[in-house]
Amino acid sequence: MNTNLKALQLKARHQVYTLLSGHNLSKLQGEGYDFSELREYQMGDDIRKINWTITAKLGKPYIKELHANRELSIAVACFMDGSMYFGTDNAKQQKLTETATVLGYAAHQNSDLFRGIAYVGGSSAKQPSYAIPPTKQIYHIEQFSQHLFECTLLHSTLDHEEAIKDLFKRLHKPSLLFILSDFLEEMDLSLLSQKHEVVAVVIRDKEEESPKKLSEITLSNPRNSMKLDTYFAKKSMLHYRAKLEAHDQKQKEHFARYGIRSLKIFTDEEAVSKLIQLFVY
Repeated sequence: MNTNLKALQLKARHQVYTLLSGHNLSKLQGEGYDFSELREYQMGDDIRKINWTITAKLGKPYIKELHANRELSIAVACFMDGSMYFGTDNAKQQKLTETATVLGYAAHQNSDLFRGIAYVGGSSAKQPSYAIPPTKQIYHIEQFSQHLFECTLLHSTLDHEEAIKDLFKRLHKPSLLFILSDFLEEMDLSLLSQKHEVVAVVIRDKEEESPKKLSEITLSNPRNSMKLDTYFAKKSMLHYRAKLEAHDQKQKEHFARYGIRSLKIFTDEEAVSKLIQLFVY
């Protein structure tokens, strides 16, 4: 195994089993035995859930919610193509791998089912380039991690729309679904949010958002072999940043419209420190 990959996995495992010890990825609500909350009755609620003792005391019908007495299904779907080939030592791809690995180990720690699915540019978007079935085995999680780390991305393009359609058909069980990508292309996750609790994890390099003035340069498109000789000065930089900010704002509005949580992880940040805010709520 690649020594850099092994170091990444050991680091991720150490962080999960120390920093995240005792925290769950999520709490589902449903039939079970662990008390969740007491809330006021709403039209359409099952009347069998009414707590008559509290109702009598407060003069209004109240419902007793319980945490679901079932294991959680965790799914991590990675959308990767040439745009992930960015940064020193291919930092974006490594950070995506680290993030997916942390999520896999966290699911294993909580005894939840974990499913990893990778869509990689250059292969058919109508099926993943690599996928593991629902598992609780460390071996399968690390195999998924290895695939993400080693897959070739340069000069590849992914059809995100087709990949999302395939993912919707593939995931039958309602899941806590993490979508990992740089989200530099518009991604409509509304279909997935109808069935799953979706979390969008944006993987970026800071130089993508705040590029330096480079004067005369040759730009190479990582999704294909096209090159462009240009002059990238202050005006070009400001135009680029404005376009990216408008794109990101549109994506944020989409997430908010469909109840999709999101967070951004830069390549120089620790994935676990950003993810922990999702684990503890």
